[in-house]
Amino acid sequence: MNQVAVGWWQANPDTCSANLKGSRHGFTGESSRYGTGTSLAAFEGSRAAFSALVAFTFVLLLSPQAWFPVLKLIRIALLAGGIAMAAHVFERTAHRQPITPLAPEIGIALALVFWSVVTLPLSYWPGGGIHLLTDQYLKAIAFFWLLATIITTTDRLRALAWSLTLCAIPLAATGLWHYLSGYVITTSQEGLVRVVGYLGSSGLTGNPNDLALMLNLIVPLTGALALSSRGSTRLFAIAVALLSIAGVIITFSRAGFLSLSATLFMFILVLVRRRSGGAAIALLVAILAVPFVLPATYVERLSTITNLQQDKTGSALGRYNDLRIALDVVAHNPIVGVGLGQDMIALNQARGQSTWRSVHNVYLQYAVDLGIPGFLLFAWLHLLCFRSAWAVEKRARSDPALVRLATLAAGVQVSLVAFFVAAMFHPIAYQFYFFSIAGLAVALKNTYRAEIARTRLVTLDVLAAPRGSRGVEEPS
Repeated sequence: MNQVAVGWWQANPDTCSANLKGSRHGFTGESSRYGTGTSLAAFEGSRAAFSALVAFTFVLLLSPQAWFPVLKLIRIALLAGGIAMAAHVFERTAHRQPITPLAPEIGIALALVFWSVVTLPLSYWPGGGIHLLTDQYLKAIAFFWLLATIITTTDRLRALAWSLTLCAIPLAATGLWHYLSGYVITTSQEGLVRVVGYLGSSGLTGNPNDLALMLNLIVPLTGALALSSRGSTRLFAIAVALLSIAGVIITFSRAGFLSLSATLFMFILVLVRRRSGGAAIALLVAILAVPFVLPATYVERLSTITNLQQDKTGSALGRYNDLRIALDVVAHNPIVGVGLGQDMIALNQARGQSTWRSVHNVYLQYAVDLGIPGFLLFAWLHLLCFRSAWAVEKRARSDPALVRLATLAAGVQVSLVAFFVAAMFHPIAYQFYFFSIAGLAVALKNTYRAEIARTRLVTLDVLAAPRGSRGVEEPS
């Protein structure tokens, strides 16, 4: 039989044929693991693994151990992540399935980790690099891998998106409550009010800039859920999106404003692609009306984006100068960089003073720490994730059965664009933010491939069944 080239979005015809033969003869082994009945569960993977993944997501964003210290004793984040990994490996092994999908994004992420380890002995401070690698970076990569491998159905993708949306409620609500109740930070230089983030200085969203970033990454997914839902569910998603947008604004984060602007602009394009002209116009009108209800101090802070001298805190000008210094550091260490997480030390030496401030640009962080190879690997990973989400939306949009998947793919695209904008102003190269969305991008690709294969195999099983069992009378 001639071999047929198969794209990542297509089910392998030879596999489908083998499964069809297996289901005809009642086989329950390798050839029929995608057949009807319990064999279709192999496409979905372990429910226990997915439940543990959702639990880990809630723990990651909401840090319940901070509210209930007793939970620290059992290390619930490690427990949930460990259960997810163990359940996934056990289920895949039982079904004789690959534990990890053959996705180039996963290969690039592993290459980044490999390069981080290889360059550690040459770094400015190997001990600090090892601590960052084990305490933060590997955990972010593991979460990326879990998302990319465990989520293989549209329902699971939506469930994870809803989980993030629900997490956004306490995050945004806490920020708003802090702002309205006066629980804020006031800078001594100009009396600028900055809201205290979720759980103060701890967690992923303790800093107001990080709170704005996290909400900006979730808003597109919430918007996608609103577009693909109906009735009260749609209204609820819209309400959460509006709450999250308000949460971004009250942080007074300039990077948050730029990311939010990119998100809203991209969402207008999504609505236009979906031929929802009325909704696009309504969103545009709402955007144009926002400046009239913003606090005057917020507008003044935004003006420092284009006028650095107007920023009395000096942070904007300092960060701008750091970009130039970081490029100089890269020029002197173009191959191996200065070591994982060592940009602060390198910038201190280049400045001639100890300000202990990271370069506020994710791409430059990788270039300074891991050299040009590290920068290229991360940029390639970001680009591939966007291309995967784009390809899934384009192909799923033409299939009425996969409309909800197409909408989620559009949401992931917008989140990746929002991160790209935020990455220009945040020192968050090795944290969970990007890898959370990147994992969903890989999951989109695997889900689309599984949904197509599942549909084809069900059709083949129906055609292979005796005509009487299909409710069709045999001709007399």
